[in-house]
Amino acid sequence: MLMRKMLNAALLASALIAAPVLAHAQTVGPSGEAATQSAEIKLSDADLAKLKGKGYKAALLWHTSSDFTNAVSAGAKDEFAKAGVEVVVTTDAGFDAAKQRSDIETALAAKPNVILALPLDPTTSAEAFKQAVKDGTKLVFLSNLPAGYKHGTDYAAIVTDDLFQMGKQAADALAASIGKKGKVGYIFHDATYYVTNQRDQAFKSTIEKDYPDIKIVAEQGISDPARAEELASAMLLQNPDLDGIYVTWAEPADGVLAALRAAGNKHTKIVTLDLSEPVGLDMVKGGNVTALVADKAYELGRTMAATGLKSLLGEQTPAFIVAPALTVTKANVSEGWKESLNRDAPQSVLDAAK
Repeated sequence: MLMRKMLNAALLASALIAAPVLAHAQTVGPSGEAATQSAEIKLSDADLAKLKGKGYKAALLWHTSSDFTNAVSAGAKDEFAKAGVEVVVTTDAGFDAAKQRSDIETALAAKPNVILALPLDPTTSAEAFKQAVKDGTKLVFLSNLPAGYKHGTDYAAIVTDDLFQMGKQAADALAASIGKKGKVGYIFHDATYYVTNQRDQAFKSTIEKDYPDIKIVAEQGISDPARAEELASAMLLQNPDLDGIYVTWAEPADGVLAALRAAGNKHTKIVTLDLSEPVGLDMVKGGNVTALVADKAYELGRTMAATGLKSLLGEQTPAFIVAPALTVTKANVSEGWKESLNRDAPQSVLDAAK
């Protein structure tokens, strides 16, 4: 995200393509591509020497503005700066595919050599980026892929979170908080979104495979975060003895937390994905929230920029690249927030963590 800090900005922006079945304990690309770890994508001194002084330009065409996109941009800009590449255009489409198409046209007028973007709609984006492909601009996509685009011909890579690891780490954190035994609820994203589907499935499969003494006794799909409190209240009414609940991302987790508070329930633990001030504050105060699992957004941006520049140099680039997941708890909330979003945690969270 892959909603998301938004709905948590990367999340709602996750691709409108069916999520692959998790046949293996790893994140796979939209067409089943094997993942390359972002740490493997580095610009060598020789690469930097070839890039500097050439007047190369880059454009960042984002889907929205948020802490997440700010961190991705920071990682990309720092990497471009090392190579002497100027970022000439940065845009925010406001989750509007038509606006994004206009943004692409504006960016192409500046003749960038590399474009980093999160395509909002596979069909619209396929047409919108066509001129960039014709121009030979190197395209690196965040999470989503325009329909029909071929790796190595139309784009350099898709870069996203290590989705399986995010779900697995959420399962491990929830299991640890309840002593690796008990009853849990599973609130998943009830829509076809590439990012959320893989994360949710990874949580469920990890509990079922690695924790035989934990049983998922209640499952609830959610598509509208505004209904989270209502759906969680119904789940708790039928299962008042839940030891834990997994929630697909942070905004609906805030609704689940409200339901627990309304019921006077201080026992049930919550684990969710992505960073958010309300759930982070509950976590550091020792409330129901026990852990947040996040992506490394700055690393996503660094990797996207490095991949685009390697493609510009004519080097082969992996089709699908993932950045690491990070488990944030009260013990590491300050460091974790910074590592994920390249900014300090909200002051309320820092003050409560003291």
